Amino acid sequence: MNTRLLPALLVIVAGLEATGQSIPRPDVPDKIKAPADEQVVLQAHASGSQIYTCQQAADGKYAWTLKAPDAELRDEKGQVVGKHYAGPTWKHNDGSEVTGKAVARVDSPDADSIPWLLVTATGHSGEGALSRVSSIQRIHTHGGQPPSPTDCNAAKQNAEAKSSYTADYYFFAPAK
Repeated sequence: MNTRLLPALLVIVAGLEATGQSIPRPDVPDKIKAPADEQVVLQAHASGSQIYTCQQAADGKYAWTLKAPDAELRDEKGQVVGKHYAGPTWKHNDGSEVTGKAVARVDSPDADSIPWLLVTATGHSGEGALSRVSSIQRIHTHGGQPPSPTDCNAAKQNAEAKSSYTADYYFFAPAK
């Protein structure tokens, strides 16, 4: 490596960080795009389970109902940076946390996978990476669908089933 170029490279990297040019917005359908005045502040890859319970609906029929996700969140280096669980809630290892509500969805390009979502933040706690998050996208989903409807009946009422899934989460906050 040419060490004469190192100071220039460090200046360029510092300049990119100072201007906030970091994580690009993902290419997603318009229906689940985050507001234009928000920027990506964190990207994480989730790996875990969608947990379903067999419940009787008002019409008397039985169906699998989503109880909660249970997943680890990893950064681009594969390091665990947080977790995703009931709420839905995302908690970063720095102690910051965001809860949200799905406001838009599109089918995954993979028919055997859970939908892509746009989630709006409904609550926060702690200070850190997630404390300013206002929107979250769940994309690039693989798996996570409930078991077969025929596997949910009166004999299995309240039974739980886990379905493995992976997804990418993009966390957005108002631009600075």
